[in-house]
Amino acid sequence: APSWPVRDCSCLWRAHIGLHSGFHLPFHSGHPRFNTMLRLGLTGGIGSGKSTVAGLFSELGAGIIDADAISRNATSGNGAALAAIAKEFGADFISTDGALDRARMRDLVFQDASAKLRLEAIVHPIVGQQIQALTQEFEAAGKACAVFDIPLLVESGQWRKQLDRVLVVDCLPATQFTRVVARSGISATEVERIIATQASRRRRLNAADLVLHNDGISLNVLVQQVRQIAVQFGL
Repeated sequence: APSWPVRDCSCLWRAHIGLHSGFHLPFHSGHPRFNTMLRLGLTGGIGSGKSTVAGLFSELGAGIIDADAISRNATSGNGAALAAIAKEFGADFISTDGALDRARMRDLVFQDASAKLRLEAIVHPIVGQQIQALTQEFEAAGKACAVFDIPLLVESGQWRKQLDRVLVVDCLPATQFTRVVARSGISATEVERIIATQASRRRRLNAADLVLHNDGISLNVLVQQVRQIAVQFGL
């Protein structure tokens, strides 16, 4: 049987204040059953299998809002954020194909914490506008559930009050490390550095209403667990 404990509902209405103001959605309150569309936050550390779970929810009919994909589009060739990035950081941060030079920016962010905030101040308002547009689109289409795939949901703090439930895809840190090294070609040192910048496993679990343990199980078992969770959300 899947392990996804539901926490006391009082935790659903805790207000958090974060620095990531660009991602705000129109506030909605009340128990999820009174809302037209349930908003499910989906998060997990790098290598947890969060993207696979998002894909399974999509197959079951959920609307998927992938904040990472929207952000990548904004910083890819001819992306909406590129002109402001070049102005703030310099033309050297735009690659020859007209996209953000992610490796250069990643190195700068690791060295200079203020660079991350400056980049977020450019990208987050653009991402927030697109997330809001997709949310309204899914509501108009009559979707029972929208899944907000937010890698840094826990770190940003402000998301909690905008969601009805938070589902954390969980695995051991050693499993994260092995998966990411195997799939990405990133060095072991770089992977360790990325994991260290994310919320701890304990912090993510403390923020969860439901937990899906994606460690030591087959894809078939993962599919069954997602289906059982999805039933709760009208999928």
